[in-house]
Amino acid sequence: MARGFPNRFSTQYRCYSVSMLAGPNDRSDVEKGGKIIMPPSALDQLSRLNITYPMLFKLTNKNSDRMTHCGVLEFVADEGICYLPHWMMQNLLLEEGGLVQVESVNLMVATYSKFQPQSPDFLDITNPKAVLENALRNFACLTTGDVIAINYNEKIYELRVMETKPDKAVSIIECDMNVDFDAPLGYKEPERRFQNQEEPTEEEGDASSYADMDMGFRAFTGSGNRLDGKTKGIEPSPAPLTASDMKRLLLESFGAFSGKKSAKRDHEEQRGD
Repeated sequence: MARGFPNRFSTQYRCYSVSMLAGPNDRSDVEKGGKIIMPPSALDQLSRLNITYPMLFKLTNKNSDRMTHCGVLEFVADEGICYLPHWMMQNLLLEEGGLVQVESVNLMVATYSKFQPQSPDFLDITNPKAVLENALRNFACLTTGDVIAINYNEKIYELRVMETKPDKAVSIIECDMNVDFDAPLGYKEPERRFQNQEEPTEEEGDASSYADMDMGFRAFTGSGNRLDGKTKGIEPSPAPLTASDMKRLLLESFGAFSGKKSAKRDHEEQRGD
């Protein structure tokens, strides 16, 4: 029922999660956004009031002094009951059948919001900003401090609303809002490995290994090839000559030379005869 101000809707409902909603239809779509389901009597009361559209509401759990903001999806709940997304009930610290105060509000249009993923798994998404912006289409407003839940590829990701501008609660329906992210909860940057100054770096190690090598000139250290294409045999290098070998070779050469000279003289004398 309307209380207080004539143009303000304010009443209490017993709230339940969407899984408790009776009927054959699957209403899992409610879990993917920030809107609730209210009874038909609420629509009747709101239509009699000068309510600003879109309809936005402030939800308060007076027992825990927790509050959040939401939109409305449908007016098909049983009288005295409203259905909330599970993440919203967690923010309000509400149990099944708990009382929640529902009040109509006017919120400023959002210009900026910052989110903190509650798990590093959110970084596995290829384009997290685009995924979040698409998921926020199912939300009507944001409240600083809330932990919202979005569904992507059959997986639930939780994000805390760290900041909203120009107010702590803002409307995000048909708005141009800048989105930013904080580092995910539990995320650790990769540690940078610093090399010990006493240990040589890879480049220094390569330089020292080259310095240790004998870079002197070495002639004919390779293998040769024959012109006919056959492999050239490798012959052992001759042993160095000793002094006695040199003397023996000189005597043999001198003897051979003397023998050739006497044979030539005998030939000339025979011709003279």
